[in-house]
Amino acid sequence: MSKNRSGLFVSGLVIGSALGTVVGLLIAPRSGRETRKLLQKSAATLPELAEDVSTTVQNQAERMSASALRSWDDTLVRLKEAIAAGLEASQMERQTLSELENQNLAEPQETKSDRR
Repeated sequence: MSKNRSGLFVSGLVIGSALGTVVGLLIAPRSGRETRKLLQKSAATLPELAEDVSTTVQNQAERMSASALRSWDDTLVRLKEAIAAGLEASQMERQTLSELENQNLAEPQETKSDRR
């Protein structure tokens, strides 16, 4: 999860920097010609910036997917182990109950007249 947050942070940082640059250029006290030149330079770098952000997001998505798959696999292994342990305990309990039942059947039953 921290990898996801770091990826989001980097993406936000890049996008925020781009927006801050554009706003700074528009507010800066320059002539219209200078501002247009700076905007053209900034616009020329936008495709590269978009590609960087896209690559970063894609890498983070792949990492998250791999992490989720590993987590699912680990959970599935633990679940299978728990089921196997439950089945084994159930068999042992069934066997114990069967042995107790056989012992009770083998012992003579006490009647009311025997108690007096």
